[in-house]
Amino acid sequence: MSNVKNIKPSIILIFGATGDLAKRKLFPAFYNLYLDGRMPEKFKIMALGRAENSDEKFRAYVAENLNEFSRNKIPSQESFEQFASHITYLQNNIDEEASYQNLKVQLDTTDIAFGERANRLFYLSIAPSFISTLSNNIKKLGLAANPDQDRIIIEKPFGYNKSSAILLNQLLSQTFREEQIYRIDHYLGKETVQNILAFRFGNSMFEPLWNRNFIDSVQITVAEEVGVENRGAFYEDTGALKDMVQNHIMQILTMVAMEAPTSLQADEIRNRKADVLKAIRRITPQEAEHYTVRGQYDHGTVKEKPVSGYLQEKGVAENSTTETFVAMKFYLDNWRWQGVPFYVRTGKRMQEKQSSIVISFRPVPHSTFSFGKEGMMPNRLIINIQPAMDIRLQFMTKKPGLSLSLRPAEMVFDYFSCSTKSPEAYETLILDALLGDPTLFMRSDQVEEAWDVVTTIQEAWENDKFLNLHKYEAGSWGPEASDALLARQGHTWISNTYNEVKEQATNGNYI
Repeated sequence: MSNVKNIKPSIILIFGATGDLAKRKLFPAFYNLYLDGRMPEKFKIMALGRAENSDEKFRAYVAENLNEFSRNKIPSQESFEQFASHITYLQNNIDEEASYQNLKVQLDTTDIAFGERANRLFYLSIAPSFISTLSNNIKKLGLAANPDQDRIIIEKPFGYNKSSAILLNQLLSQTFREEQIYRIDHYLGKETVQNILAFRFGNSMFEPLWNRNFIDSVQITVAEEVGVENRGAFYEDTGALKDMVQNHIMQILTMVAMEAPTSLQADEIRNRKADVLKAIRRITPQEAEHYTVRGQYDHGTVKEKPVSGYLQEKGVAENSTTETFVAMKFYLDNWRWQGVPFYVRTGKRMQEKQSSIVISFRPVPHSTFSFGKEGMMPNRLIINIQPAMDIRLQFMTKKPGLSLSLRPAEMVFDYFSCSTKSPEAYETLILDALLGDPTLFMRSDQVEEAWDVVTTIQEAWENDKFLNLHKYEAGSWGPEASDALLARQGHTWISNTYNEVKEQATNGNYI
C-alpha cells in the first residue's frame, strides 16, 4: 500500500448518497479514514441525491448515521465538524444533462479552490440500470477525461448474467480505460481474506502442502442469520447464486487456489486469480442436479425467536422459486488441484452467521495407535472470516495421563487479540481506490469468467428442468440434500461456528 501522503487533492462523488450503502458503509468508511489520518490533506465529498437538501441537514443526517454504524462513532464534535466541512450535498437527477453541467461547474470550482486539478473518484451506489445514462453523461461533459487521475467504483451486482456483464464492460470502456474501473467486492477488503496471501506465500511450511497430494477437500461457507429483510423484491430478481456465489465466493476461492504470484503487482495477482476461474470445470445443465443443491428457507426459529418463511416475506411472489440457499461441488482442472473437491455453500436464515474456509488434509496412511484410524480427526486449517476473525490449525496430540491415547488440539491466531479496531473492509478498499491500487478489485476478465462458471447452472435453474427446490427450516444449516452432496465422498460440512469458537476460548480447549 502506498503512502497516503502521496495522494493528490481528491474529489469523491457519491451517486446515491442518501441510500442504505452510503449510510451504513461509505460515510463511516470515509470518516474512519479521516480520523486515522488516511484521507488526503485536501478533499471534497460531493454527495449526490434526487431529493432537495441543504449541506447543514445532510451533514446532520451523516452524523446520526455515524453514531449508529461507524466503528469509531463520533469521538468528538470538533472532529466531526472538521470532517463535515468537506461534505457538500448536490441535488442530482441522473437522467438530466443539466445535473451534470452543474456538476462540472462544481468540479471546476473545487479545482480552483485547491489550486490544481484534483483526482476524481466516482462512486456508483446506484441500481445497475442507471449506469449507462450516468457513464454517457460523464463522457459527454468530459468529467473523467484524465485516465491518470479519474476512477470509478462500481458496486455489485456487475450485470445479472455473463452477456449483460460483457455489455456493461463494453459500455464502461467507451468512457473509462480498464485501469480506471474499480469493480468492488467488499469481501476482498476483509483482513482475514487478505491474509490468505500472506499466510500462503509468506510461510515455507504451508505452501509445499497446498496441493492435491496433501489436501483432501476444501470448504467455503458464507452463512447469514438474517432473511431478505425488506429487500424481498430485489432478492426475487437475484437469488443466492447471483448474490453470493458468482462474486463473493468465487473471489474467496481464487485466493485459496491461486498459484504464487511473482510479485505483488496488481495485474500479476489478478492474472493468477483469473487462471483459477478459467480452470474451474464447467457444470453442464444435465450435471446441475448432481453437483448443486438449491434451497429456500421455510418458517422456523432463529435465536429462539420464530421467523417466517421466504414466501411470506414482503415483496416475494406467492409461488416464488428463488433460491435463498446454494451448495455446490467444484473441481479445478489444473496440476495443483486435480481431483480435489471444492465445496461451497451460502444461505440466508441459517443457524448462525459464519464465513469460513476449511482446508481438510488427507488422513494419515497408517495409524500406529491401538484404536486405529477411527479415533483420528483429520488435520484441518480453518480460516474464519466473520464474525470470528482467526486462523485455526487442528491436529492430534497425546492426552495427558499414563495411557498413550490421542485427542484433537488447536493452535489459534486471533485477529481480535492483535487489534480490537481493525479497519472495515470498505475502508481498505476505498483507500486503495484513492491511492490508485486495483489489486483487490475485480478486472473485466475475472467478472466474465466468474459469470461463465455459473451460467449453465443459472440457465438450468431458470428452466427448472433438472432440479428440485429444497425447503429448509429457518435456523438450520440448510436442506438435507446439501449434506448428501458431501456424503457421497465421505465428507461432512464443518461448522466451526462463532459460538463454538467463543466456548473453546473460554474453556481453554485449544493449545
